[in-house]
Amino acid sequence: MEPKDLNKKKTPIVKIDKELEKHRGKVLFPEKLKRANKILKRVGLPNV
Repeated sequence: MEPKDLNKKKTPIVKIDKELEKHRGKVLFPEKLKRANKILKRVGLPNV
């Protein structure tokens, strides 16, 4: 594909790095996750 063709596309082209697979299933920020879950329990999610 030529760069000219890429610039005419409406959807973005995203290349995902394979190195991210090593983080799948891991909690990277446990303190922030705990705090977010605590806030969600207290406040809840908005009704849609």
